Amino acid sequence: MKVAVVGATGLVGTKMLQVLAERQFPVTRLFPVASERSVGKTIKFQGKRYKIISMTDAIGKKPDVAIFSAGGSVSKEWAPRFAEAGITVIDNSSAWRMDPDKKLVVPEVNASVLTKKDKIIANPNCSTIQMVVALKPLHDRYRIKRIVVSTYQSVTGTGVKAVNQLMNERKGKSGERAYPYQIDLNLLPHIDVFLENGYTKEEMKMVNETQKIMGDDTIRITSTTVRVPVLGGHSEAVNVEFEQDFDLNEVRDILSKAPGIVVTDDPAHLKYPMPIDAQDKDEVFVGRLRRDESQPNSLNMWIVSDNLRKGAATNAIQIAEYLLAQGILKQRRINVKNAASAV
Repeated sequence: MKVAVVGATGLVGTKMLQVLAERQFPVTRLFPVASERSVGKTIKFQGKRYKIISMTDAIGKKPDVAIFSAGGSVSKEWAPRFAEAGITVIDNSSAWRMDPDKKLVVPEVNASVLTKKDKIIANPNCSTIQMVVALKPLHDRYRIKRIVVSTYQSVTGTGVKAVNQLMNERKGKSGERAYPYQIDLNLLPHIDVFLENGYTKEEMKMVNETQKIMGDDTIRITSTTVRVPVLGGHSEAVNVEFEQDFDLNEVRDILSKAPGIVVTDDPAHLKYPMPIDAQDKDEVFVGRLRRDESQPNSLNMWIVSDNLRKGAATNAIQIAEYLLAQGILKQRRINVKNAASAV
C-alpha cells in the first residue's frame, strides 16, 4: 500500500513509523510529510532513507491512506483536500473528533461503525482511548451509569518541548519551556486551555469523546486531568458506577479475555500497572481492581498505557489494519521493481 505519514518528524509521527514497521503493515511506498522547513530532509524507515515531501506533493502521489499527526489547524485545512482526492485520512488531532459526520474510533470498541464512505476518520484523545478500551467490556456486561476519572499524564503528551523542559530542569539547565511552571518535582492540574465551566479542554474531551465512542450519551462523566513528570505513559484512577452489581472475580475474567488488555492486579505481591512498564507497549494495563465501599455497584480501577503508542500511533494504525481486513482499503498488485520510493 501507498502510505503517507503527515507530521512524520514529530514525536507521534516518529512513533507511527516505528509501529508501521513493527506491525508489518504492507507499506510498499512511503511518503513522509512535514512542514515546509523540513521538506527535502530525510527520515529513516525499515533501513532506508526517505525524502520528506510537502502536503501538495503528497496528494499528488495518491497514497491509499494518510495518517495525520500534525495538529488540528493543519488537519482542518488539509484532511479534506486529501479526502477529496480519494485518500482515506486517519487523523490524530482533535479537529474532527466531535464532528457528527466523522467516526471516532477505537478498534477494540467500535471499529464496526466504519464504512467505505468514511474518508476522514478521527483518532480519539490518548487518555480517552485507554479508558474506553478498559471500560467497554464492563459496560457490555454491567452497564455504566457514571465515571469519575483523574489522569496522571506524561509530558510526552505535550511534545518534544515538554520533554526537553523536564530534562533540562532535572539537570538544572535553562531552556525553552512548554509549561508556565516547573514540571520536574511538581505536577500541573492543567492540561489544555481552561473553559468557561472551569474544566480544561482535555477534561471535556474525555467526557464528550467517551460518550461518542461508547455510543451512549446517558453515561455521566467527570474528569480531572493532571500533567506529571513522567515519560513512559498516561495513568488513570477511574471510579465506575454500574447499573447492576458485579463480582470482582468476574470483572477480572472479563478484562483478562478482552482484546488489548493486560490485567496486572496482585497487590499481595505489589503487582500493579506502572507507566514505566507500559512504555513502548501497545496494550492497556489494568489493576488495583477493588470495590468502592462508599457506594453501591461501584468499582475502582487503575489504567495505564503508552500514550504515544496505543494512545496515538498504534490506535491509528489499528484503524488502518481494520480497514484493510474489511476490504475498505485494498492492496494493489504492484511491480516490485518500481515499488520503492526511498532515496
